[in-house]
Amino acid sequence: MIPKDMPENHGLSSQDLLAFFRKIESLDLAVNGFMLLQDGKATAEFWREPYRKDSEQVLFSLSKSFTSIAIGIAWDEGYLSLDDQVAAFFPDKRPDPVSPHLEKMTIHHLLSMNAGHQANIYEAVVKQQDWVKAFLSLEVEHEPGSYYQYSTPAAYMLSAILQRATGEGLVDFLMPRLFEPLGIPRPSWETCPLGIAAGGMGLSLSAEGVAKFGLMLLHKGSFEGRRIVSERYIELAVAEHSDNRKEGAPIDAAQGYGYQFHRCRRGCYRGDGAFGQLCFVAPQHNLVIAANCSFPSMRPLHTLLDLIYEHIIDQLDANASLPTVEGAEMSFRFKRQSAVLPAAVASENHPYWSRVSKSYRMADNPNGVEQMIISLNHDELELRLHYRDGREQSLPFHFSQPVEAETVFWKDLCLHMQKVVTYAAWRDNTTLQLTMYYIETPYVVDYTIRLDEVSIDVQFDINVSMNLSGYHMTGSLETGHQENLHLARRQ
Repeated sequence: MIPKDMPENHGLSSQDLLAFFRKIESLDLAVNGFMLLQDGKATAEFWREPYRKDSEQVLFSLSKSFTSIAIGIAWDEGYLSLDDQVAAFFPDKRPDPVSPHLEKMTIHHLLSMNAGHQANIYEAVVKQQDWVKAFLSLEVEHEPGSYYQYSTPAAYMLSAILQRATGEGLVDFLMPRLFEPLGIPRPSWETCPLGIAAGGMGLSLSAEGVAKFGLMLLHKGSFEGRRIVSERYIELAVAEHSDNRKEGAPIDAAQGYGYQFHRCRRGCYRGDGAFGQLCFVAPQHNLVIAANCSFPSMRPLHTLLDLIYEHIIDQLDANASLPTVEGAEMSFRFKRQSAVLPAAVASENHPYWSRVSKSYRMADNPNGVEQMIISLNHDELELRLHYRDGREQSLPFHFSQPVEAETVFWKDLCLHMQKVVTYAAWRDNTTLQLTMYYIETPYVVDYTIRLDEVSIDVQFDINVSMNLSGYHMTGSLETGHQENLHLARRQ
């Protein structure tokens, strides 16, 4: 556990933090969890319901920063050199002949996102069974080191190289060297079709795990006195190796790029991931921030960074003489409002069915739902979905309280069993809203279901996603379920 303290003991007032969190609310920024560490102690934190402090969160591209540190450890231990040629690790997968630019590509170029590809090669790689072979087969238009192009497949190649060099997969390699020393239980890390950790995405950790990782970075490769990775590698990782400056880019997206780390203003740096996952390190202020968000794009993340500078870093510079709080042990906690939840309506307030089980055969739809079964017993409801591919999903709901369950849903690359918190509400006599918070991800799903005597109309919406989008589907009550409809309907 990270020790806690009051922010006043570290040069920041609780009022400064209150203004920061209220600004997040006023701008309606979907920050689901937040931890501020000062001088190694947690001085502020919040989680909005139904998100949990101890729940793993998929990190998307923030995973890249962990892959970078794995490469640094392997470098320290002599398994590889940063100047090693990428193609040399894969004599069985490289093309023949190897192009001059591919031959010059090194681990350094993968780390610094200047491997030489002109465009985003993600789709060209991940649609193949063998991602390494696909990567090596692509044209390398520029001489490595001369052209910055952010590349998730480049980070995947680091994972594949580490596995070739050490004989261990990324998680196995990092367990005794990083995760166990940081007190992080064995995490899940999604893999390519051949079982190699994705490297550039797919790692899931709790916010506290990310915060500990940030502390290790802040302490130049050490954690609680134990050396994790060399100070020299940390210096390289956060130095500028690529010029990512583009006209119109946010200020913290135009400070140069390191080894799977973004450089920021005033000597700060960060790892980040889709929808606003964040590990932010401010060495000059001895500060680490971990955050999980559900932003529709990365632009709100830069708004959050602006607020961090305005309400935290600037205030630390201004509060040099702030008095400490004697004997304080607890950190500042902000009770943020819950996520936007459907208003509960007790069963006696909706005049439709109170007890019924109805099965619908669904028309063709983008998500492959073949059958939808709704079972209602006063305030309890069960939704069962049967898919074309043979999958089945069962979700419990209650009209007056949230329900926690486990079910299969997307994380980054594929479907996983994970935690979900569900809510149910009647919008009117025939319209049911079911809301699902998949709290290990940024995803929030809504089913708006309209019912009549013999048919169902369903609108599926998701707040953010890389794999799914909103769609509409309809269905008809299956034979045999129409007979009990009027008996089940509330008299």
